[in-house]
Amino acid sequence: MNRTHSQQEWFDRAAEVLPGAGFGNFDAEMIIREGHGSRVIDMDGREYVDLLIGSGPMLLGHGHPEVMEAVLEQLPKGMTFFANNSEGIALAEDIRDSVACGEQVRYVTSGGEADMYAIRLARAYTGRDKVLKFEGGYHGMSAEAQMSLAPTRQVNFPQAVPDSAGIPDGVREQMLIAPFNDVEYLDSILAEHGPEIACIIVEPLQRIIPPEQGFLEALREKATAHGIVLIFDEIVTGYRLAYGGAQEAYGVTPDVCTLGKIVGGGFPLAAIAGRADIMAHFDKARVGQDKWLMQLGTLSGNPIASVAGRKTMEVLRRDGQYDKLRANGQRLMDQASDALAAEGIPHQVSGDPTLFEIVFTGGTVRNYRDYLTGSAPKAALFNKVLREHGLFKSAGKTYPSIALTEEDFEITGAAYPAAAKAVAEVGL
Repeated sequence: MNRTHSQQEWFDRAAEVLPGAGFGNFDAEMIIREGHGSRVIDMDGREYVDLLIGSGPMLLGHGHPEVMEAVLEQLPKGMTFFANNSEGIALAEDIRDSVACGEQVRYVTSGGEADMYAIRLARAYTGRDKVLKFEGGYHGMSAEAQMSLAPTRQVNFPQAVPDSAGIPDGVREQMLIAPFNDVEYLDSILAEHGPEIACIIVEPLQRIIPPEQGFLEALREKATAHGIVLIFDEIVTGYRLAYGGAQEAYGVTPDVCTLGKIVGGGFPLAAIAGRADIMAHFDKARVGQDKWLMQLGTLSGNPIASVAGRKTMEVLRRDGQYDKLRANGQRLMDQASDALAAEGIPHQVSGDPTLFEIVFTGGTVRNYRDYLTGSAPKAALFNKVLREHGLFKSAGKTYPSIALTEEDFEITGAAYPAAAKAVAEVGL
């Protein structure tokens, strides 16, 4: 006989088979049963307004009918082939047509893979080894990416701090770390190391920290001057900040970008897109054995993810979609900020209407170290109370979606004041 398992029962089962009782992504005590539109439901049947949306991919909401129809049409035709398929080729054409730097495309399965291969691609193209990244920037789980992502101790730039065990010391020697939004420091590091640097990799909107006016333009100018490959990590910002991603939103074109999350329509798919002369290093026939970058993957470009991504992108191209997304995000930002201001709580709403978070500080948030000045206890309590009042979100980001409804905004409109009041009462 079938029986319903509670949240606690499933957590206990997870603890037996999963390290830390989870997948490593999120609070292991939250076990989601299903998602529909703008809502998710846990194993105890509690329903939440979803402001996590799978950490970004479900921009249209869960189970969008047109995406579902496209997937169901493809399923009987085949799920994966380890060979070219027409849907994967057509998706690559859509990416090329939407992303300014994307003359050619290579598929992988996850955003972390895309960033790893983008760095390796830059090394193959330039013949250089060093990588410049920005403190606090997230670029997946490779050894290079796990340098100074979330360092718990501050060291002098450009020294790198590993965020994970198991990373050889030799990786640290190839990494240069800079503060985000600091052109003056960028000049100094390029003056010393410019000829050694293969790439600058950057989230154009670093987590929730926007680029200051002229910063991305300076990256573009200086990368060109020093023969460095400029990589925009658009795993999050691609098809979110605008249809053409951060490149469109900020008007700066990198040499290479990485894409994921939304581009797969909720299925495992990511891509590297870039200038044809750089992407040529994936083609042994063009560059020869010594300059060839080997890359393959069992599920790369599989047709299920491709049709889901294509349909998602088709919906996003329709009139008014980004206006609605930005309006939804701005409404959430205003609700949160108004509630905190009413309680006299110092805070910053950092980010963009399409992706933001509350930082409990009275100062400006320009970089990772500024972000750390925010009160972590206040943030933890704020997010705890939001969840108790029916909001499902991560500890560090709020992801608006196009699927949010008026009923959802009634719930968020009550949750934010309750959370602000709790913070004010505790006086952390």
